[in-house]
Amino acid sequence: MTFIESLQAAWTRNDSLLCVGLDPDPAKFPVHLQGRNDAIFEFCRSIVDATADLACCFKPQIAYFAARRAEDQLEALIAHIRITHPGIPVILDAKRGDIGSTAEQYAVEAFERYGADAVTANPYMGRDSVEPYLAYRNKGVILLCRTSNPGGSDLQFLDVGGGVKLYEHVARLVAEEWNGNGQCALVVGATFPAEIARVRALTGDMPLLVPGIGAQGGDIEATVKAGRSAAGSGLMINSSRAILYAGKDENFADAARRVAAETRDAINRFR
Repeated sequence: MTFIESLQAAWTRNDSLLCVGLDPDPAKFPVHLQGRNDAIFEFCRSIVDATADLACCFKPQIAYFAARRAEDQLEALIAHIRITHPGIPVILDAKRGDIGSTAEQYAVEAFERYGADAVTANPYMGRDSVEPYLAYRNKGVILLCRTSNPGGSDLQFLDVGGGVKLYEHVARLVAEEWNGNGQCALVVGATFPAEIARVRALTGDMPLLVPGIGAQGGDIEATVKAGRSAAGSGLMINSSRAILYAGKDENFADAARRVAAETRDAINRFR
């Protein structure tokens, strides 16, 4: 199955638009995991196993692994998801962006080394910097559009002519010219529901990865109402810290499951 097909199946099977972000910070791990050489893998594996039936996808953020020389644990984690929870797609959150020859290597890293089903990428170097990812037709390419951080407005809200904002130009460009294989999605932050609605209007039913609920304060109701597709899906609403660190002791995975279930159900109330 392609990334989009797997995502659509997970939306239906798990009745979920929740994306569980995997941003492991060992300083926040329960005491019984601290100091272990495999602590990052064990922490994330426990979260994954506790929430797999509540999520439409998982999104490990590569920096949290690479900064601690834990790329081998990231490989093991993605392999675990593929074997133990087949059908739940994995998005490698890397936000890569570089010239074509370098992008080719980043694509190999994401799709062949790690075995991810999709990768986040930066579109601001243009189509040739994205084409190496698009060459993997069964994989997803999720492009930054209107990000959740306050500084995103510095560039993304610039008028590029005729009253069109840069993020709107990106949304239309991806939907109309770059998505020939039907594999693209866009990142639009939950902190900007009006822009989510605008991107949805510009892109039809293209999937949207929406960070910013939970710790970043995005409103679930506003996010879902602005971004849902005509079928009541079309979203991967990411929550990371609120789920990962819901518990502080050996029962942390149970606490994560409880918060994930509450978040999924809150999202579903507004579909």
